[in-house]
This record gives sequence, structure tokens and C-alpha cells, in this order.
Amino acid sequence: MGLKSKIILLAIAPLIVATTIITYLGLQSARDLASQELSIYEYNLVSAKKLALKNHVNIAMSAISPILENMALTEQEAQSQVKDILANLSYEDDGYFFAYEMTGVNLVHPTQPDFVGKNLWEFQDRSGNYLIQGLIKAAQAGGGYHRYIWEKPPLMIQEDKIGYVVAIDRWGWMMGTGLYLDDVYAELAKTQAIMNDNIQRSFISVIIVVVITVILVILLGLAINLHEHKLADSRLKEVAQRFMRLQVNERRGFSRELHDGINQLLVSCKFRIELAGKKLKREHDKDIVQLELAKASDVIGQTINEVRQISHNLRPTLLDDLGLDTALKALIDQFTERTGIDVVYHFQVSTKIPDEIEITLYRLTQESLTNIEKHAHANLIELQVWQSDRHIVFECLDDGRGFADKGESSSGIGLINMRERLELIGGDFILESQRGKGTKVHASLPLEKQF
Repeated sequence: MGLKSKIILLAIAPLIVATTIITYLGLQSARDLASQELSIYEYNLVSAKKLALKNHVNIAMSAISPILENMALTEQEAQSQVKDILANLSYEDDGYFFAYEMTGVNLVHPTQPDFVGKNLWEFQDRSGNYLIQGLIKAAQAGGGYHRYIWEKPPLMIQEDKIGYVVAIDRWGWMMGTGLYLDDVYAELAKTQAIMNDNIQRSFISVIIVVVITVILVILLGLAINLHEHKLADSRLKEVAQRFMRLQVNERRGFSRELHDGINQLLVSCKFRIELAGKKLKREHDKDIVQLELAKASDVIGQTINEVRQISHNLRPTLLDDLGLDTALKALIDQFTERTGIDVVYHFQVSTKIPDEIEITLYRLTQESLTNIEKHAHANLIELQVWQSDRHIVFECLDDGRGFADKGESSSGIGLINMRERLELIGGDFILESQRGKGTKVHASLPLEKQF
């Protein structure tokens, strides 16, 4: 797979996944909201039914109240008149009233007169609901509602129904009426169909918008990724140029040390030896000749020390022989002996450190201590190297005078070299300082190569 294809895939895949999740959550939320609205609508419709039932029962009670209050009538006459009134009362197309004794014996049932005189206490609807018992219990509680299934006239098809009943205390009767809920369910089904249609339309609109957005994001992401790719190439070239410049600077310094140091010492040694040879030919005193040879020997010794120092600068032998910890201790000991500044040193690394990180940490320590010696006027230094996850962390903190000018912190060749060394191996470099509060050098170096 080519780079452009990978870029496009990286741009599309998260977007598609996120869009799918958001769309699904939005659709689910719309369905939940529709369900809640339907529940509220159903509750309101049923509440309206309940209120209507209560009003119908109140009207029926108003119709039979004069008979209940007329004490001139015998019990049989009063009961007969009440039954006649309830049997003839109706409302809407299928509304009627019924009456039962509290024992379950039916007294009034206009739509099913065969029930009159029968004890329906154990009667159940198709769901197993003892509906007469439930109605009587509601009446005994002071009046109430009860849901059940009953035949709806004129086709006598079983439908859900809700009844409201009250007690006629004078005779221990239960009287009430009921309303069928099929029209409620029909209204709910119609409303749900409208909501589903709206949700479907909204979903299609969202899909269209999402598709257009995905296309635009793909194009924009492709353009951005191509631009970032060019920037990355430019950054890579810049880092490579810095690396070459760093190499050139190191080679220039190495050349200068060879020319100004070792070369001059070798020339001086050659001059001393030639001078001793000439004096020996002229038969000068042996002491004079030995003095010249001794001076030549001193120059050779200086040359050896110079070569050793150059070799140490290129690659400290302690790193190869005894490891980074010992090499840093030796460097710190030399620094303390030379400057008198106390250094608190901690080294907590348990893994094998690659060579390029070892030399970078060594040079970082070397440069930090050199800058402190030259500029900080510090009395105490805390230097730590530890392992964190897959990184080696370096931190050097001094209590010197610090600096506040950012230009001052970024103009030094040593600091630039440190920053560039870390960038070459994928590390991070942070320099923090305040006037009068010291300076902190913080670096993080990855143990694994970053591509």
C-alpha cells in the first residue's frame, strides 16, 4: 500500500467509525425520545379516559341519588328503579353501566343480560385477570380504576378496557362503567408511524450530510496530509543538514586541535631533536645535549596527553570499559575537584543503553557542567539519570544565577549542539531558567528508534 493510500485510509477510517457511532447513538436517542413521547402521549390519553369515566359515573350517581335518598320507597322498589336507570343509561356508541353485589353476583349488564343473576366472582379474562374481584376491590377502597379485557359491542371482539367503579353503600353494591382502549392504541400506532417516518427522514438527511462531510474531510485530510508530508520531508532535510553541520563543526574543531596542538608540539619536538643532533655533531657538552633531549621528551609527553584528550573528546574510553554510570561519576569527580561545586548525583537505569544514547548523555552532562562552570556561579548541582517507561530521562538542576532572556538561552553554541544531538535521535530537550533561581536542563531520550 502506497503512502497516499495509507494517508487516505488514516483519514477515512477514524472518521467513518466515529460517524457510524454518532449516527447510531443519534438514531437510538431519537427512538428513545419517540418512545418516551409515546409513553407520555399514552398516559395523557388514558388519563383523559379515566377523567371521562369518573365524570360518567358521577352523572350516573346523580341520576340514582334521588332514589337512594327517597326513604318512602321500599328496598325492593328502590333497587328495581336503580337497576332500570342504570340499564337504560348510555353514552357514546358503546358506553354502558353495570352493577354487582360485593359477592360477585351481577345485577345490571345491558350488553350481556345473560350475566344478570350469575355469580362472576371467579370470572377471568383471557390474560388470567380476575376482573370482577379487581373491580369490587377498587369500589371497596372508595372508588377506583381497574384494567381488564372485555367484549366490545356490537361485534363482541375482546379489547382492552379500563373501568371506574364506586360503592353504593346502602345496599353493598358496586356500580361503574368502562371505556375501551382500542381507539387509544390506534391513535398511538398512528402517532408512532408518523414519528418513525420523521426519524427515517432525519436519518436519511443525516446520512446525506455525513456522506458530503466525509467527502469534504477526505479531500481536506488528503490535502493536509500531503502538506504535512512535505513539511516532514523539509524537516528531515533540515535535521540532516544540522547533522552534517554538527559533523563539520566537530571535524573543524578536531582539525584545529591537531593543527594548533599536536602539530605544534610535534614540530617543537622535531626542532629539539634536530638541535640536540647538531650539538652532538659539534661535540658540545653531553649535559647540554641531554638537556635538549629531555625537553624533547617533555614535548612528546605533552603530545601524548593532547592525543589522549582528543581521543577522550571523541569517545571516552570509560564508556566502553566501565559503562555510562562510572563515566559520569568520573566526569563529575573531575568537575568537583576543579570547581569545588558540590554535585548530588543519582543514576537509576536497569536496562542496556544504546551507544548513541550513552554518548549523547555523556556529552549532555559534559556541556551542562561546562555551562554551569562558566556562567552559573552555582554552589550546588542536582544531576539525575533515570528510566521512565521506554525513555531515559536526564535532568540537571543548579542553584546559580540563571537567566531571564530567552535569546540568551538559545544563542549558545553548546546549547544548540545539545538540542540538535537530541533531535537527531528523536529526543526532547527542555531548558528552564529564571533570573536568580537557577537553571534546569531536562531531556528525554527514547530507547526505541522513532521513525
